[in-house]
Amino acid sequence: MKISAGKISAGKAVTSDAGSGIMGAGGEMRMDTIIIYGSCYGTTKIYAEALAERMGLHAVPYDRAGNLGGYQKIIYLGGLYAGSVKGLAKTVRKIDPTACRRFTVITVGLADPEDEKYVRNIRTSAGRQIPETLREKSEFYHLRGGIDYARLNFMHRTLMKLLYDQVKKKPLEDQGAETRAIIETYGKKVDFMDMGRLDDLARRLG
Repeated sequence: MKISAGKISAGKAVTSDAGSGIMGAGGEMRMDTIIIYGSCYGTTKIYAEALAERMGLHAVPYDRAGNLGGYQKIIYLGGLYAGSVKGLAKTVRKIDPTACRRFTVITVGLADPEDEKYVRNIRTSAGRQIPETLREKSEFYHLRGGIDYARLNFMHRTLMKLLYDQVKKKPLEDQGAETRAIIETYGKKVDFMDMGRLDDLARRLG
């Protein structure tokens, strides 16, 4: 995954045209890999920046990433919102599937990522955002995030209220991991982040 010709200051990278590299933590130039993220309230950003530090890379928000056509490996972290991965659809449009050899999608959501049905649903939903030419090079990992209802904007609070009112009526035996997470965390501030999982991810993706 490559970082576009960019300006690096205060630990952040601003990308433009692909083809230039960035300095890794040890001073080495990483020319083929980039970490992109889509975050709304900051949880995914924290994960992305921590993973970038472990891998000697910089994490770039998806709306500041330029042309990704020159990168061979692209790691995308995105928060789960309304059944889709934030910023993923816009990011894949910037990727050249003939140049990209490995596309890693790491989702961040409220529910337990060890729940198999939940993971299948995520991958089905995320797969719809990825073009067929890139899908065969894609792999998925899943992290657990958090939520603070006091920080939600009006639209998101309204959507969560509507969703909560809908799913709380489901019989217990019909509630999946995502439904249970919505019911159990509604109106609260919760943090399920597990930074230790990034160590294994960094080894797998390095």
